[in-house]
Amino acid sequence: MTGSGGREGRDGDMTELEIAGQVVELVRRLAGPDAQAEAVVSRTDLALTRFANSFIHQNVAESSVAVRLRVHVEGRTAAGGGSLVDTDGLRALVERTLTAARLCPPDPAWPGLTPPSPVPPSAVFDESTAHAEPDERAARVRAFVDAVGGLEAAGYCRTSYRSGAFANSAGHSAQGRTAEAAMDGIARTGGSDGVARRCADRLADLDGGALGARAAAKARAAADPVELPPGRYEVVLEPAAVADLLQNLAWYGFNGKRYAERQSFAELGAAQFDPSVTLVDDPLHGSALPYDLEGTHRHPLTLVDAGTTMAVAHDRRSGAEVGVASTGHGMVGASTFGPIPHNLRLLPAAAHTVGGDSPAPVGGAADGPAPGEGAAPSGPGGGASTAGAVADPDTAALVAGVKRGLLVSDFWYTRVLDPKSLVITGLTRNGVWLVEDGVPTRAVRDFRFTEAYPRALGPGAVLGVGRRAVRQPDRVDGVWWEPPPLRLAAWNFTGGASG
Repeated sequence: MTGSGGREGRDGDMTELEIAGQVVELVRRLAGPDAQAEAVVSRTDLALTRFANSFIHQNVAESSVAVRLRVHVEGRTAAGGGSLVDTDGLRALVERTLTAARLCPPDPAWPGLTPPSPVPPSAVFDESTAHAEPDERAARVRAFVDAVGGLEAAGYCRTSYRSGAFANSAGHSAQGRTAEAAMDGIARTGGSDGVARRCADRLADLDGGALGARAAAKARAAADPVELPPGRYEVVLEPAAVADLLQNLAWYGFNGKRYAERQSFAELGAAQFDPSVTLVDDPLHGSALPYDLEGTHRHPLTLVDAGTTMAVAHDRRSGAEVGVASTGHGMVGASTFGPIPHNLRLLPAAAHTVGGDSPAPVGGAADGPAPGEGAAPSGPGGGASTAGAVADPDTAALVAGVKRGLLVSDFWYTRVLDPKSLVITGLTRNGVWLVEDGVPTRAVRDFRFTEAYPRALGPGAVLGVGRRAVRQPDRVDGVWWEPPPLRLAAWNFTGGASG
């Protein structure tokens, strides 16, 4: 390793910062000193251990390097990318990007380059996770499979390492490195599934046994579900379900381009959410590169403070449109879809300050069974002794206040019906339970729902917020959502999963 970011490549290859600098210099030589250029170089090591039918069937690893170049020449802008970092490969990248720029229409909204400014090193980095061996992931898979008690198990355990650097022709540069671990597993009985998943900065914080026991308890308790009529029900949403709310709010609501185009529900300064809701995009709370695609320093951004909408995410272009600075959300595709928060935290009840800590380590095993609590006993009908074991202590505290409602594990296949009001339709999955007098009494068949996410979190709609956030992995490495469970006054279920 060299410094806080970058590493010496195999066989004496250049560091990421050296590659980025060389690309910028090539642009200057070929297009002249007035050309503006920015280069981002990233090296990525991804490793994935998959299991199905309760045994490992695939262990894969991928190492790659990517170079992305954006140029602004004679009032025109173009971007290009490649993976060849020798002299010929870099020169070819620069030449084709310059050619593309000269063929593009003029770009009068070009916001200019990020000026030189300090970028601190990555806040969180775990060497052992970055260089984890297959047997370390396999040990967690074995613990998961052992804990499901004979149920069918499937899922994955992954680790990732990224190092990168940025340079532009304005003299700005940055570098960093990051590591991440995630596990997602399912336990299956004959007709029901239970899932447990976790994302963490350290592989050591993933407890496969606790996750397996959690998934098995939920699978057994979900057996023999009953049909309930559609309607508006009070709900307790587990963190996996709340993560879907955060993702859609990030993509469509706190997107600076959509806000500038008046296609977002966000109204800055308005009390649009319940006072218990504080949302922070906080990439440096976890393992993340400390700069964005434009080299802007990433930092915590409070989007909602005690119910009041405070900010949306901007890159340099969307920020210039509304007269504000970039918030560090430059990303691929931002010029078309818009800049998006990718590390959104819903602060738990005990931590309504930026950087506040949850009572238990995020990403750890605390979401498994409580001391003395094993997998839920099996039994017909999913009665109280079975369904009552599905909630972890934090979720159970919210469930205890529900007179009659539903406990929901997860959402999936969610689709936007109205982007501005953010009306979403989707399905429940991996377990729904009827709650009566504070106790989950039996499993319920999956529902289809149609709900406006901002309205569901609106003033007076949030009846309880859990005290511990649980980080949920996204399909994309480096993207995660960290919510606690929520108790909401109403959720609009429109039918069964079949229609």
